Amino acid sequence: MKIERFEDIEAWQLARELCKAVYMLVASSALAKDFSLKDQMIRSSGSIMDNIAEGFDGGTNREFIRFLQYSKRSCTELHSQCYRCLDQSYCTIEQFDALYAQTNLARNKIGAFINYLSKHLDRRPSPYES
Repeated sequence: MKIERFEDIEAWQLARELCKAVYMLVASSALAKDFSLKDQMIRSSGSIMDNIAEGFDGGTNREFIRFLQYSKRSCTELHSQCYRCLDQSYCTIEQFDALYAQTNLARNKIGAFINYLSKHLDRRPSPYES
């Protein structure tokens, strides 16, 4: 499959679904009243998809990888925030498990994309090939 737009990147699509899941949790729980944690979770989930998009226009695979690494770190940040959410009883263990698994899937997909691009540092496929 050729990647012509950042929207074609499977990791970005997973990140978008993850961001939606965070917003749904916020809308359906007491997390909405914890402005600090709510804001952090929304920001980190958005950062996952936004860094993929921003890196796509970076010009080189090396620069794209840098933004994908930021995105991957945002997944780890969201993992930690999920624990805070659970510990404050803003979500059930089932909601936690689902969000954690979704975040882990996105993180793994981003990691696989980083590995792919690392093998092609000297060239920038245009459009990307995956």
